[in-house]
Amino acid sequence: MPERDRVRAWRPDVPGVQEVLHAEFHAHAYPLHTHAEWTLLLIDAGEVAYRLDGRELRAPAATLTILPPGVPHDGRAATGTTGFRKRVAYLDAGWLGDDLVDRVVDAPLVAHPAIAGAAGRMHRAFEAGGDGLRAESELLAIRSVVLRDLAGRRVRHRRDDPLAARLRALLDDRITGAPTLADAAAELDASATRLVRAFTAAYGIPPHRYLTGRRVDMARHLLLGGMPPAEVAAAVGFYDQAHLTRHFARTLGVTPARFRRAAA
Repeated sequence: MPERDRVRAWRPDVPGVQEVLHAEFHAHAYPLHTHAEWTLLLIDAGEVAYRLDGRELRAPAATLTILPPGVPHDGRAATGTTGFRKRVAYLDAGWLGDDLVDRVVDAPLVAHPAIAGAAGRMHRAFEAGGDGLRAESELLAIRSVVLRDLAGRRVRHRRDDPLAARLRALLDDRITGAPTLADAAAELDASATRLVRAFTAAYGIPPHRYLTGRRVDMARHLLLGGMPPAEVAAAVGFYDQAHLTRHFARTLGVTPARFRRAAA
């Protein structure tokens, strides 16, 4: 990671908040990946271009974007000459209902003028360390506005492939010891080729990249808990620490060791 890039992550003592990340990137581009949590992305400077569910979108400065759990997305600076600075809150998977995922995917940018300000106050409360009630209050205010906004949206229905959903459930259940495609094909009574095609068509990401993203997610949480990178690699299913480091740095723009030090 270039020295001018900055990353800080921690777990605030706020109900419903899994992790907070503050970062500044000038060259890093996030590959296509997913998260298990709802993600609130506040852009403080620059502009982020990203794909969500196959569509090209933008997150301008001073705006809040909501990214649903399980939906593939990437991210990069919208221009090649400037980077971006962001603050991110990763929230419980139940922060919004599963029935609202498609509505958020259709319009992830929250245009309400007060929302970015509320998100900024929430992050300042996270940083204060002893102002959890303020952070919780701001998060509740954001959720209330988002729910009102979503209630008036029409839904663009997405195709639901039962076979893809079964494979995804299998991978989620066995993240650290995932079956081979041949084993999954035998268990789900479908050819390996059909499984890969169905999964990629339904979720916009092949099964192996989905699994890698889930393992990186798990690694983040364990590193924030203080576990050494070598132990994290084994715990989340990577072959060794080098394997973890390669995928972690590619996804998050920072090595596991540096991420852990920044968190500490």
